[in-house]
Amino acid sequence: MNFTKDWARVRCVDPDVDVAMLESLETELRLRLAQQDAGGASLMRVLEDSFSNALQITEPKAYLAESTVSGVEELMRVYVEPRKRQAVARRSGRQAIQAKMRAQFERSGVWDLMRKRIAVSAYTKAGDPLRIDCGYRPNGIVRMFHAVSLESDTEWPKVLAFSAGAIRKGVAQVESAKLELTAVVEPIAEVSADREDGERVEQYRFSVETMEAEDIRVMTTLDLPRMAETAQRELRV
Repeated sequence: MNFTKDWARVRCVDPDVDVAMLESLETELRLRLAQQDAGGASLMRVLEDSFSNALQITEPKAYLAESTVSGVEELMRVYVEPRKRQAVARRSGRQAIQAKMRAQFERSGVWDLMRKRIAVSAYTKAGDPLRIDCGYRPNGIVRMFHAVSLESDTEWPKVLAFSAGAIRKGVAQVESAKLELTAVVEPIAEVSADREDGERVEQYRFSVETMEAEDIRVMTTLDLPRMAETAQRELRV
């Protein structure tokens, strides 16, 4: 089964689409299919039985192709992947950091073993809308990772700092474990390289200090390989 990693066409329909949710569906679907026969009938049964509330399945149609592989590749080109004549938009902000996080954890083989879009309402109060991008639990500690863009998401550092204490307390009560919450941000050079004044640098430092004051570990995307190696070791991959 093929999945796209470029959501450009989806964003044309809905610019505010929740890409993290779509990617979590992919992970869940892969795990379900790995447990079953990969035949066409079984595939449709998994989609209809497990994802009927999240996915709408259109009526099947016959498609003539030289082989299954070539047919799937052609359908992906026609209906899913961006057209070659289109300029590929540069990912920026939180979206770019999320993509780098996922890519690094995938390369280390731990992505499918991690929890995605962790609802903090399980640790704080019902109705809390915050969801942490991903995480896992080695012995005695819960590690959570959240992308925070200091280039564009100016309110996220405060949101995360405000929530950290309640999440930490909830993790201790619910899971009898300590929480290590990590904010993954851009390196400062990416935020201030094209700025003549120090406003962005000051804002960057303020955001980092705001999060660190609430015991949030702040790491940059340059630290992702080391973080992925730790996850690989702790998850015994």
